[in-house]
Amino acid sequence: MLRAFRDKLAKMLGCEVGGLYKVRAIVDKYYEDISEYRGRETEFYKMFKPYDTIECTKNGLLNEGINSIWTLVCGGSETAFNNTYARIGVGDSDTAHSASQTDLQASSNKLYKAMDESYPTYGTDQKAVFKSSFGTDEANFAWNEWSVDNGSSAAKNINRKVESLGTKTSGTWALTVEISLS
Repeated sequence: MLRAFRDKLAKMLGCEVGGLYKVRAIVDKYYEDISEYRGRETEFYKMFKPYDTIECTKNGLLNEGINSIWTLVCGGSETAFNNTYARIGVGDSDTAHSASQTDLQASSNKLYKAMDESYPTYGTDQKAVFKSSFGTDEANFAWNEWSVDNGSSAAKNINRKVESLGTKTSGTWALTVEISLS
């Protein structure tokens, strides 16, 4: 849809319009608890199947995340969005997205989780894929927003999405976020 809009705009303007970013997020919901599989999450996903899957698209990048990415690309000093530092956060706020935001907007019901083993992946298909799993005792509240950041000390958020994904009360919910450029 974005590509069609870009192409239509380019035709109307009589020039080429720059690239696009695309975000796809998938929430897989499991009855089972992933806690005993920390550090070897792939075993959990081989053994258990989700009872529900929600997919969402569209997303808003945040200024601080965009600036962090360009700093990394150009060789500046910035905390990487890698397995050591990247996290996915979820919260219960439904405050509208604004590019100037610097965190999830929830005041108390929010939680950031480290990446699952072997995430993020990157270097193929013009995308980075982030994945975090929230166990049975974690993030048990309405999931109305989510974000990808680069850790507790720097905590620069790439993006923020406002969308109701349901209310978690137990089990494991795994959030996978794909961010691609074209």
